Amino acid sequence: MRKIFDIFKQTSEAIFGGNLIRRVSRTDKEFHFQNWFEVLLAASNVHFDKGGRNSYPDFTLVEFTEGYEIKGLAWPGRESTFDCNSQAPTGFHNGRDIFYVFGRYPPTDEAEEEYPVIDIVICHGDFLNADHEYRHRNRSVKGFGSYGDIMIRVRKMYVVPTPYAIAEGFTGTRTLVVPAEWEPSRNMQVVGRLDRREASSVVVGYNFDLKSNAITPSTIPNPSAGQVHSFTAYRIDGDSANPVSIRTDRPGIAIDDEE
Repeated sequence: MRKIFDIFKQTSEAIFGGNLIRRVSRTDKEFHFQNWFEVLLAASNVHFDKGGRNSYPDFTLVEFTEGYEIKGLAWPGRESTFDCNSQAPTGFHNGRDIFYVFGRYPPTDEAEEEYPVIDIVICHGDFLNADHEYRHRNRSVKGFGSYGDIMIRVRKMYVVPTPYAIAEGFTGTRTLVVPAEWEPSRNMQVVGRLDRREASSVVVGYNFDLKSNAITPSTIPNPSAGQVHSFTAYRIDGDSANPVSIRTDRPGIAIDDEE
């Protein structure tokens, strides 16, 4: 039994009803959208646990094996990628299906206390990355520096394409993306069939040269190369029927090197 369809409907109806994001603190913009979603979870008659700032995912349901990771995006602004500091994206973690909630809202100045959700995409984590085996760990190496007593801590950050970069048709809508084999609840319309094909090779490591600041990846052939993962995009009945499709002209991820 799944709760995701009910939660998605609750989210869509809240946006239709003019439910606004409310500023809680002027110094912490990151959590306004997360707080907005938490209120909707509470109104969905589900019990859930809320994680801390560095926990994953942000919310875990109690009676259902589902978790929700929240990603708010100011728009216009950075919308093609997002950062993952504590866990590479995945659709299954610690016995739960993981869903990513992407909400776009207008950039706000200091005078605004409330603002709307422009559009929202809730997608199963497998739409972003279908690997369930990788485990994130931070590691360190000792012996750096002229006296050999400095430690270098390796804290990995994953820069991941958002659904807005993977597919088109999300703008101004409220869309749910789940594995194609899942049976939807009633009053849902299909607006897209989305296939993602696994790459021919995968990165399994990297080497960083401290003298040249060059990073060199290590790759192996992907044992699942060419495997297709199929998803269905839904909206509630009466919402926009604007179709969703995989982008055929996806640009590469451009990341500025940090000095």
